[in-house]
Amino acid sequence: MKTPSPSFVCASCARSLRQQIPKQAIFTRAFASETTTPRTRGLPSAADLPPHRDNDQPRWKSTPPAMKMPVRLRPEPSQPVWVVNRDEEKVNAVFDAFLGPLAGKQKGREMLDEETKWLTLTHKSFEHGRQGFNARLSFLGRRILTLQTSLALLRAPSPPNLSSLPANEVFYHPSLTGLENISPATKDQVLDKKRLANIARQYGMEKVVRWKPARSDKLVESGQEAVLAQAVYAVVGAVALRLGGDVAGRVARERVLEPLGLR
Repeated sequence: MKTPSPSFVCASCARSLRQQIPKQAIFTRAFASETTTPRTRGLPSAADLPPHRDNDQPRWKSTPPAMKMPVRLRPEPSQPVWVVNRDEEKVNAVFDAFLGPLAGKQKGREMLDEETKWLTLTHKSFEHGRQGFNARLSFLGRRILTLQTSLALLRAPSPPNLSSLPANEVFYHPSLTGLENISPATKDQVLDKKRLANIARQYGMEKVVRWKPARSDKLVESGQEAVLAQAVYAVVGAVALRLGGDVAGRVARERVLEPLGLR
């Protein structure tokens, strides 16, 4: 009866086998027509370097060929082909409508550089994030919008139900006026993704945002509202980094909160 071969090799046996193999041994790869020798540590060879891009475009505009797979592993889905915007003039028109004449600029397109404008409109689902995406900008913009929402709620009138309580049970002070308006539920209601998505549609952002929906024939079910809300946050965050917090605060108040009915 033949003894079955073990499915593993112990450390001592592996060390002995490794010592018996010459350092400059030649290895043959499976399904290869040539042999290779293991390289020592050092600079990478020319074969290891990514191929040169013929168009020589920046990464945010064109995905580097070295980051693309040579073949598609999954079959094409049975749905309409999703096409993203590549027209720069449409992007500039959106920023003109969104930002407008702020910070001494005549047009909104002049407030941000070309790369930043495209980055604010790029979701991480587009090209699997290989051209950059707006997650970090939207994080900063969300913090700014949350702060401006809290300040606006403080300036809002107090709820009318407090007037029905006995005067000796309610303590009024000018510094506490509007404090009961601030709560996580209230701020989440003001900055709901559906409301921010409607603001984004008013500026035409749904036509220029770059993302990849799960179903191109069902955009809302694929998360379009969350993508548009994140783009709004990203624009505010980009303005804060480029032009400062004062200008970003004005954008948050005048371009987002006032259309939502909060002053």
